[in-house]
Amino acid sequence: MPEFFERPPSADQTLIGRMIRAARLDPSLYAEVEADENTIGQAASIVLLAAFAGGINLPGAPFAILFGGLVVALIGWVLFAYVIYLIGAKLLPESGTKANFGALLRAMGFANAPGVVKLLGIVPELRMFVFFVAMVWVLVATVTAVRHALSYESSWRAIGVCAIPLLASQLLIFAVASSITESPEMHEGMSEPSVVLP
Repeated sequence: MPEFFERPPSADQTLIGRMIRAARLDPSLYAEVEADENTIGQAASIVLLAAFAGGINLPGAPFAILFGGLVVALIGWVLFAYVIYLIGAKLLPESGTKANFGALLRAMGFANAPGVVKLLGIVPELRMFVFFVAMVWVLVATVTAVRHALSYESSWRAIGVCAIPLLASQLLIFAVASSITESPEMHEGMSEPSVVLP
């Protein structure tokens, strides 16, 4: 049948639909993107959206920093997936482990979907709480993604594979966000101008 007459993707297969399923830790979503090489674009988009959601909440941050954060997020995604691939597929595989770096990369990209909730950090009083919730949520989603991408039977093995590098990276992001948010320089543009009396 000609492509013109093909059915459009269902709601569950759109970017938003898949992000919702990923955030819900839907096992079928991770199996789906693992098998579909065409979802790499959506995975990269989710990584960028999550990074933007965090960066946009840093008051006074110039565009260069926001753009740099997006680039770093993409590079970090690939590097972190490769570290997990080495640990999970080469050092700590199970007997039934089927390792494919591309499949793991896509699954871990979708695991960043919960990071979009950082947009709620627009309320200053909630910012650190929202960032913490997002960090934990992404951790859980990443463990789910790794377990399915590496065909692990044990969730504990997936947790062990992810624990050290993922926790280290997320704590680093959390610390950087905290330091930038509390930095006096970030609030200079928000302070009221002083009046010099003659």
